Amino acid sequence: MRAWTLLSAVLWYLAGVDCQRSSLLNKKGFVYGKLGHPVKIYVKLHQNSPVLICMDLNRASKETVDPTYLWIGPNEKTLAGNKRISITETGKLMVRDFLEPLSGLYTCTLSFKTVKAETQEETLVKRRYDFMIFVNPFAPGWKGVCNESVDCEDTTNHNILKARDRIEEFFRSQAHILYHHINKTVPAMHFVDHSFQVMRMDSCRPGFGKNEGLHSNCASCCVVCSPGTFSPDVDVTCQICVSVHMYGAKSCP
Repeated sequence: MRAWTLLSAVLWYLAGVDCQRSSLLNKKGFVYGKLGHPVKIYVKLHQNSPVLICMDLNRASKETVDPTYLWIGPNEKTLAGNKRISITETGKLMVRDFLEPLSGLYTCTLSFKTVKAETQEETLVKRRYDFMIFVNPFAPGWKGVCNESVDCEDTTNHNILKARDRIEEFFRSQAHILYHHINKTVPAMHFVDHSFQVMRMDSCRPGFGKNEGLHSNCASCCVVCSPGTFSPDVDVTCQICVSVHMYGAKSCP
């Protein structure tokens, strides 16, 4: 994530607008599957995922006879017994308090019956829906700040520059008060106009990086490093390490 450095302090912010969510996300916060194509979803760290629907929009608009749902999580593990995973009887899945290791491929198989009107013959149909979920280290409150903004980078830049101006005014005021109103025993403070500077940086937290090829719809986002890669520092690139088999690795064993 890009940031401005104010003296020795670093204020972080995301560069770019909110990750483009799937067009399959409806107003209720549900994400529908898409036949033949994995749906990519980006979730804030320690936040709940959207609700994943084991069905595509076309199937959702039709009657589905005797549907059953089978969800498989990352590394082809069953999701039963995981307290962070919520699966309803109607096949809706949500991940609570999303962490780096929860990233990966979530697959749901929908099974249902079709009935021929003439013969009443039943046929079992199976459809598979893939969802790729990645975690982003968004700071708490970020979404609220940028909710109404067309360009989140412009919004955060404006806010941080405003903070710079206020800090500059604070030092200027303190210098004036100490010089004119405080007992001369207090050490003098001097402030040189225009000496307060900001510096732009482009960084990600350890375990995260940017990959325009893999995350083209969220190219400016810091996204959790995939298996086979790691990031030990605040660089924006996840380095290759074949011995890494999990998401969000900060070191290469």
